[in-house]
Amino acid sequence: MLKIILEKLSQTKLVAVSKTVGQEKIYAAIAAGIKIFGENYLKEAEEKWPEIRAKFPEIELHLIGHLQSNKAAQAVALFDCIETLDSKKLALVLQREITKQQKNPEIFIQVNIGEEPQKHGIAPQEVKEFVKFCRKDLALNVTGLMCIPPTGELASPYFALLNKLAKECGLKNLSMGMSADWKEAVALGATHVRLGTAIFGSRVV
Repeated sequence: MLKIILEKLSQTKLVAVSKTVGQEKIYAAIAAGIKIFGENYLKEAEEKWPEIRAKFPEIELHLIGHLQSNKAAQAVALFDCIETLDSKKLALVLQREITKQQKNPEIFIQVNIGEEPQKHGIAPQEVKEFVKFCRKDLALNVTGLMCIPPTGELASPYFALLNKLAKECGLKNLSMGMSADWKEAVALGATHVRLGTAIFGSRVV
């Protein structure tokens, strides 16, 4: 299954979602050719990734879960890419930590593409202004947008909207699509898809 997915994603980067996944399975995924991993929880990532990255320093690590501003320092220290910038407050804290640590992680802005009150993210109509604030005012290394479409709805219109927003903002990266809808995301221009179950199987929580 993994081989088939990797073949179909020749032009799209696979972010293997490794939350709750142990090191043994992660090592197997690395051996199979996966180079980018995504973690949802900072504490879990801090516990398992320093050891893995000491052995495989070429691995790229993305934060794909919500980031609280008081955890920004740890996130900047650990991750190569933060996909979940979702507020001006967090942007300001990230800028301070990036300057302090002299690091330059890639940053994606999380868009609340369905404008759902329970989800984090920037509203679609506010994305252009927020991108300008982050890139020009704060000089953050914002390279893309990320979204999670509403559950139970056709994902394609939301992916198309995210693609449109990225083009309007001059951003090259689109992180969209998960195990259930990654094919639609790829068809609509995803540069990154976030797959967990399709790679590691169902999780036992």
